[in-house]
Amino acid sequence: MKNIFVGNLSFRATEDSVRSLFQTHGTVDRVNIVTDRETGQPRGFGFVEMSDDHEGDKAIAALNGADLDGRALNVNEARPKAERSGGGGGGYRARRW
Repeated sequence: MKNIFVGNLSFRATEDSVRSLFQTHGTVDRVNIVTDRETGQPRGFGFVEMSDDHEGDKAIAALNGADLDGRALNVNEARPKAERSGGGGGGYRARRW
């Protein structure tokens, strides 16, 4: 399974348009365009999953820098998602007096 990062997507890009672009290089299992949690607006990047690694490598080589909706795509193999530590500094903290 090849997980592919697709960056610099136009905000008009759809999962169907990205799928059509990648299907010329092999079978596409899944397309996910990342959206903002609060607004639901696209964030300008997404991921494509292709089950055949060779087809995925071909797609990366062919589509990195390719034009979609007037924008040059940034296409490369996705890195594994970094583990987030629990906690953090953004929550409410009780004050001790």
